[in-house]
Amino acid sequence: MQKTILLGMAALLSAASHSLAQTSSGNELTDSPFVRNIRPDRPGVTITTNMLYPGQVQVDAGIQQLPESAALGRHRTLSAATLRIGFFNHIELRATQGYLHQLPRPATGETSGLRSPGGFAPLTVGAKFLASTVQNARSQVVVLAEMTLPNGDASYLNKTYEPSARLLISQLLGQRYGLEGNFGFKQRGFRAADTKVGEYTASVALNGPLGGNFGFFTEAYALGRFTWRKGVTTGVYWRPSPGIRFDVTAGHQLNNPGLLVGTGLSMRLPK
Repeated sequence: MQKTILLGMAALLSAASHSLAQTSSGNELTDSPFVRNIRPDRPGVTITTNMLYPGQVQVDAGIQQLPESAALGRHRTLSAATLRIGFFNHIELRATQGYLHQLPRPATGETSGLRSPGGFAPLTVGAKFLASTVQNARSQVVVLAEMTLPNGDASYLNKTYEPSARLLISQLLGQRYGLEGNFGFKQRGFRAADTKVGEYTASVALNGPLGGNFGFFTEAYALGRFTWRKGVTTGVYWRPSPGIRFDVTAGHQLNNPGLLVGTGLSMRLPK
């Protein structure tokens, strides 16, 4: 699986680089639905190459029902939102905040000795940087750099600075379908030894229309280093206007039982 994903990402990068070499200095896709319509950085693992223009603001928010896990215990609800702001020189600033709803107390009022994390999660801040020559071209390459801060609720233990970086690649198929790929690395701390226990991210996603203002999103991903957590996410969305999108999604991690379901809203101003 690891080799397959890496080979797929390499092929996607090669195709994007070849197409970029043939792209003119102008952007013929200004009126394309792929560019004109909102493209959120949710749901799922994949982050899009979409970058806001200077002065644009976008919020990608959602709520998910997480499956039972050893780390979080019983089924948990996670709310999260990403604020994105278009900046000059092909830069997009961003901040992501999550809130993990606490487990209900037992009816007897008794509590176990272990406290599951809950409340506001550590804040993640970062920026996208355009690495290719033309924004919103048929092929685009973007670098995403982020930092998770050691804040948040006290129930989140062993907090530290967590730097991460991703290479984001997209290829427009026709005028409306988009193929997106991510490859990145995240670690805890800044020491050289921390890289030995860091985690890789690899994903490939496809999105496009179903008819009218409806569309679909689907992805396959792998997270980890020596032991990979593989999964899939899929969903449908409704876009009443170019700058607003509602979605309903479901995901499944192949080596973890249970289904992740969620819904979300994304809004961009000005549209």
